[in-house]
Amino acid sequence: MTQITGGEAFVRMLQLHGVKHIFGLCGDTSLPFYDAMYRLEHGMQHVLTRDERSAAYMADGYARVSGRVGVCEGPSGGGATYILPGIVEANESSIPVLCFTSDISVSARGRYALTELDQQALFRPLTKWNTVLDSGADIPRVLRNAFKQMTTGRPGAVHIGLPYDVQKQMVEEADIWGDASLNRYPSRRDCADPAAVAEAARLLLAAERPLFIVGGGVVISGAEAELIACAERLGAPVATTVSGQGSIGDAHALALGVVGSNGGTLPTRALVQAADLIVFVSCRAGSVTTERWRYPAPGKVAVIQLDIDAAVIGTNYPVAVGLVGDAKLTLAALRDELNVAAARGWGREAVAAAKQEKFSAFRLLAEANERPIRPERVVAELNRVLPHDAVLVADPGTPCPYFSAYYENELTGRHFISNRAHGALGYSMAAAVGAYFGRPGAKIVSVMGDGSFGFTVGELETICRLKIPLAMVVISNSSFGWIKAGQKSGFGARYFSVDFSRTDHAAVARAFGVKSYTVDDPEKLRATLELAVEANEPVLVDVLCQPLEEARAPVSEWIA
Repeated sequence: MTQITGGEAFVRMLQLHGVKHIFGLCGDTSLPFYDAMYRLEHGMQHVLTRDERSAAYMADGYARVSGRVGVCEGPSGGGATYILPGIVEANESSIPVLCFTSDISVSARGRYALTELDQQALFRPLTKWNTVLDSGADIPRVLRNAFKQMTTGRPGAVHIGLPYDVQKQMVEEADIWGDASLNRYPSRRDCADPAAVAEAARLLLAAERPLFIVGGGVVISGAEAELIACAERLGAPVATTVSGQGSIGDAHALALGVVGSNGGTLPTRALVQAADLIVFVSCRAGSVTTERWRYPAPGKVAVIQLDIDAAVIGTNYPVAVGLVGDAKLTLAALRDELNVAAARGWGREAVAAAKQEKFSAFRLLAEANERPIRPERVVAELNRVLPHDAVLVADPGTPCPYFSAYYENELTGRHFISNRAHGALGYSMAAAVGAYFGRPGAKIVSVMGDGSFGFTVGELETICRLKIPLAMVVISNSSFGWIKAGQKSGFGARYFSVDFSRTDHAAVARAFGVKSYTVDDPEKLRATLELAVEANEPVLVDVLCQPLEEARAPVSEWIA
């Protein structure tokens, strides 16, 4: 029987599962795999990154916009430890990312080999599933299981450790087969119990002021049309988490916008307080969405919760009905049960009033010509100049609350991304690279703070080498603004170890080969952003912005 090496088998298995892009960084324990990538005809593009964290963030961004599994790789030792932040972010965000890290030889274990560590123990708490291979013969079976784990049930990240000598062992070619349908997610779906769906419909039709709070699972499942149909039959407002943006177009009459402590506003919170029935859809009702479990108030409002993960339901709020199932199938079943439109339909009028109050306050700040430039002005100008199908990737810190609250997109689907599971800095630029490969026809925009820029600046070389036409915007205020604002609001403005010196980000970017601009005049901002968005090359705009602790960010604890 014909045999091939383990490295070749790994490449073939990725190919058979429909992989087109691999983001990663080389290492000596990865040499057999890299050699197989060089020698074989496989149709996959390897994107060499400058940091393993970036490789994982790129795979995450790719998976979010493409609906396909993201793949990243790195070497043993330090490479395995550096790649961790992106893997835990993807896993907690229910994004299917396959991470494989090469490892020391099986025969070298326990002998003080350079870069030895227990990769299986390291990745276990951070992934949905993980293993370290002991034999080349296991490669086909393990990869088939990995794709199944990633794309069925609650999607998530998996990890495979690939020892050096396993890559050189022989594998029977007859064992090399795969199922390309497992590259897309969700690949297999289940619907909630029909009796529970019927009961949920009964409660919704009886409620006077039902309201949906929607997490990322609606976009992940492609359930936007089913959600909107349910809301329209009830006349119910649809609020989202940061990750749930795109579940309903922002121009829809029932689209309330983001609620919670990051991106929510007082007018949107008021509708959550007014509701007499809350439907959490693919939303874990965590601390940010509920402002630390205060809005809605536990026990004071009826709750229906729908989630693919049964363990989520009823964790933070007592539920009248729990619906365990895929969002698309279950919302479709609920839509069919809601065959009589509710007479009251409070949502359109309530949403219109809330949005009028919210955006009136926003426009007063966004139109101000103050210096430093207000963050609201940056959001408003990007709203004006971006094409309707653009993808905007926002880092935590200053960009996330402002763009979550005020950035508007009429389309459903994934057009806004922010890493809300763990909120690590340095995500946006790398995830935007992944989004470019996942959706090459769209304009991709990365918005980051200057703190995040320092984490990820090395990837400017990757962007220039690959001629990726990203528009990058740096919110420059010379501090770790989120922490500084927290020190102001909760610790008497006792600022400690949060400020750093001003960097000329445009000059740094130019040194890498990026066309760059610096803007300190709000009246020149729109024209400069237009140049960045229209360019067919990498462009960075360094915007000197108002410090976050002085701004009126839509963060409930600071507003209070």
